[in-house]
Parts: sequence; C-alpha cells; structure tokens
Amino acid sequence: MGITIEGVSKRFGDFQALYSTSLTIETGSLVALLGPSGSGKSTLLRLIAGLELPDTGRIWLTGRDATYASVQERNIGFVFQHYALFKHMTVRQNIAFGLEIRKASRAEIRARVDELLELVQLSGFGDRYPSQLSGGQRQRVALARALAVEPQVLLLDEPFGALDAKVRKELRAWLRRLHDEVQVTTVFVTHDQEEAMEVADQIVVMNQGRIEQVGSPAEIYDHPATPFVMSFVGQVNVLHPESVLSCQLPGIQGSQQVFFRPHDVVIETDPCSGGMAAQVQTVLHLGREIQAELLLQDGGSLWVHLSREQYAKTPIQRGQWVYVRPKAIKAFPPADKHRAVRNSSVFV
Repeated sequence: MGITIEGVSKRFGDFQALYSTSLTIETGSLVALLGPSGSGKSTLLRLIAGLELPDTGRIWLTGRDATYASVQERNIGFVFQHYALFKHMTVRQNIAFGLEIRKASRAEIRARVDELLELVQLSGFGDRYPSQLSGGQRQRVALARALAVEPQVLLLDEPFGALDAKVRKELRAWLRRLHDEVQVTTVFVTHDQEEAMEVADQIVVMNQGRIEQVGSPAEIYDHPATPFVMSFVGQVNVLHPESVLSCQLPGIQGSQQVFFRPHDVVIETDPCSGGMAAQVQTVLHLGREIQAELLLQDGGSLWVHLSREQYAKTPIQRGQWVYVRPKAIKAFPPADKHRAVRNSSVFV
C-alpha cells in the first residue's frame, strides 16, 4: 500500500488552497506534484506529511488512516528546499540525528550512517560541517538524513530549487538512480516541468487547487487532458481556429483555441502548399536546433523549432515569407465540458 487521499481539502482564511482532491499513489513509485505557484501542490504535500490538517477527507499511508496522526507517527522522511541542516553539527551528526532521537544503539547508528554516506556518495565527508559543502552536497546530506530512519514515504518540497541549473540537472539523475536503489515511495513538489519529466514515473499536474491530470511524462506531454496541461507542460503555440483554416485540419470545429507544439510544424516556401502565410521575425541558432518566431497575416505569432537537418533542407531568414502547416494539433471542448476531469479520483 502506498498513499491514498480521499476527498481532502484545505482552506486558509478566505483562500481555498486545495479543493476536494482524491489521489492514489502506488507503493515504491516516484511521483511529481507539478504546477505553478498557488496551485496547491505544496499544500497537498504538507497534508501528507502532517504539517497541516485537512478540513475534509482522509489520508491513508501504507494502509493506515493517518489523517490526524502526528508527524512522528507517520514514519515520513521530509526534505526541504533549503536543506534545514543543523549548522553546528557535522555531516555524520546530521544524518544520525533521527536515529539518536529514536534511541538506536551506537553500533546501529554508526553502521547506518556509514551505509548512507556511501549511498549518497559522500564517504569521507562525515566530519565536515554544512558550511564546508557545496549546495548539491548539502542536499544529498538532507536526503540521507531523511532516509536514515527508513521511512515508508519520502517527501521532497522543491528539493533542487535553490541550486544552479548544472547542479540541478546532475541531482535529478542522481535522485532517479537513488530511488531505483532504495524503492521508497517518493513524492516531490516542483514547478519545473523538465524536472518532473526527467525524474518522475508519474506526474500529477495541479492548477488552482485542483488536479488537472495524472499520467506518465509521455502521457502528459502527448495526450494533455486540458488546455492548462497543454500550455504548462512543454512549449506550445495557441491560435484562434480561423488562423489555421487554410490548413484544412480536422477536429477544430467548435473549438475556441487550437494548440500545437513548435516542433510539430512544417515550413514551406511554396505559396501553393496550403499553409498559413507568415513572415519570419527572428531566427535563433541554439546548437542542436533552430528556433524561429513567425508573424501571421492576422497579427498572431508563433514559434517554430527546426532540427539542423530540417533547417538545412529549408533555410529561412529574417523578413522572408513562408507557409506554415501544423503536423499535429490539439483542440479542446469548452471549459465546462472538460472541467469534470479536474475533480475526478485519479490513480498513480
């Protein structure tokens, strides 16, 4: 059994942080709560941890009703964005802290700390203080401390948010490998779509206190359930259906907006191609791909991503008129028809 959330909601004063939400997370999975600020993802994580109590609903952890259980009773490891390490303690003492609180023997503590130092690749750093470590190393110490008490659930709140881009990328890969080794049920909060796509088995996309969609990274990206998911996960062009009428695309009748990815576009120089006429505004060479901003005749604009091979076949330059045709589009029904998706029970 993993985590089961049944009809949980939370309000802070006049602000409804989380509407009635149901979610099941399987044992041993690595799940990302993804969404913008104010979407309810951190509130949901804190409710699971016991740092907040729900206004309605129940929370089950590994088959036990933990709705009103204390933080200590939940057997959860929690890792904060800013590490929360004890500055006056060495790395070894920080990792051992939870075990000492639980009155473990000295031999047990030493063995467990040595094991964790090796696991997080910090053997030989046990006698250093947090101030003597890099940001990435401090975050690994925080993870080791959380794992020391062998929690049934590991929760991470924006764990890499305070780190620079290069270190974040390195730690994402490291966290994925760590999870595959320890297999503890893990839930982490992030607003970074790339981070969620790279690390998680499943992604829970949240918006305005509700779940928009749950699925694998591929499902979320390729088959978004709502306009919000389409817009939030990955880059997207959004146009009025009338803008793409010349492309004779099926499925856009009755739609308010048409969505398509910048890489799902064909560019032609032949006016008989049946595409949308557009003028090239900018061409950016970004190493492995070329990005171009195009201005449509009706005033709309869109971005196109071309591989180096595509660009070699159809080189374009600023000021040139081209003809654009989406290869794949997504059109959604009016909001009141898809809104039910946001309140349904979902399983991970």
